[in-house]
Amino acid sequence: MPRLGDFMTEGTVVRLAKSQGDEVGQGEVIAEIETEKLNYDLEAVAGGRFHPVVAEGATVAVDGLIGYVLAEGEDAPAAEAAAPPSGRAAARRAPTRRSAASRSGDATRSTPGARRVAASLNVDISQVTPTGPGGRVVEADVRAFAERQAARPSVTPSTPGARRLASNLGVDISQVTPSGPRGRVIEADVRAFAEKQTADQASAMPPGLPDPARSERLGGMRRGIARHMSDSLRSSAQLSYFLEVDVTEAQRMRREVSRDSDMTITLAHMLIKACAETLKRIPAMNSALVNETIHYFDQVNIGVAVALDDGLIVPVLRDVGGMSIGRISQATHEMALKARAGSLSPDDVVGGTFTISVLGSVDGFTPILNSPQSGILGVGRSVQKPVVARGEVVAREMLTLSLTADHQVIDGAVAASFMRRLQATIERPAALFR
Repeated sequence: MPRLGDFMTEGTVVRLAKSQGDEVGQGEVIAEIETEKLNYDLEAVAGGRFHPVVAEGATVAVDGLIGYVLAEGEDAPAAEAAAPPSGRAAARRAPTRRSAASRSGDATRSTPGARRVAASLNVDISQVTPTGPGGRVVEADVRAFAERQAARPSVTPSTPGARRLASNLGVDISQVTPSGPRGRVIEADVRAFAEKQTADQASAMPPGLPDPARSERLGGMRRGIARHMSDSLRSSAQLSYFLEVDVTEAQRMRREVSRDSDMTITLAHMLIKACAETLKRIPAMNSALVNETIHYFDQVNIGVAVALDDGLIVPVLRDVGGMSIGRISQATHEMALKARAGSLSPDDVVGGTFTISVLGSVDGFTPILNSPQSGILGVGRSVQKPVVARGEVVAREMLTLSLTADHQVIDGAVAASFMRRLQATIERPAALFR
């Protein structure tokens, strides 16, 4: 299972494009993967004979096993030689991501024989309980673990449509009572189960609340956003800074350029360019905190939040510092069209070093960091206000900017310096069009 986004933990195999034993060529699509953000065609990295070990509808952890492409004369490992299981049984049999200890090189204490048996049985040895001397995993531990895994009861047989619906609704299909032919779970069974779960949850609400007009389970993209936002707040020390910026001249210039050319320049395009120029001068803001290590970047990749009907997605513009405003206008337009059509690729939504969120219907707001990035800029609406300039009250078009930064990485003085330099860049916008 490939990682198709910075925050992806699992994916669903919604379709197998090839069957057991089919010949596939390098680059040929073998499966369709669905995540909370996008769909992706998985291609074979080499030619050979396809041997899937999961069925359609299986949910598999990132780096978990979906199948093999076998060279001529090559056989699948013995543990996976049988026909693929179905539904969530497939996901259970798929190897999980390695533990943090394994990733860091601190392998589980085990005997050489245990490691050989684990490799042959496709067992993650870090999950095996040791009983050997010195807390080592021995061969008997591995074999007992493999037998327990194999003895797990399989899920109730189900149709592909039921499995897809269960995945979308976050329903454990093994708990659904089947009513279809030959005892299979069908889509109607899953819907009925989900509705009952929703009703049960509604009835378990704290006392004193009125009866809800309707209830729906948190799922799909909304669930992914909820998880990412709560994880961001838990893992970072977020502090927000606000500054009002005079965009009168910027608005005049962008209208003039739009009128005199075939480009449509918005204030958001100018802000993206201004942020890129400012990040090059305040490099501390163009950073990410990962596993207690701060990474600083020379290249500026700006994520631009795009609102969809069912949530939010953040496609990334790469190397914005080298783009003209015209190119930024074209690139953001193309990204927005792809986002709303659901045709973004995995590369389109990863690799951001800073994010901009435009919410032009309110004066200001506090954006939540797109972790592990160190900064996100919130952009409110621009409105005409009375402002004192040179001792006189004049009407100017003003815009509220809000910067949220991770205080673990960014001190207040750095954030303030970023905001003041950004203000100066926007209020003297001629340089942005050079």
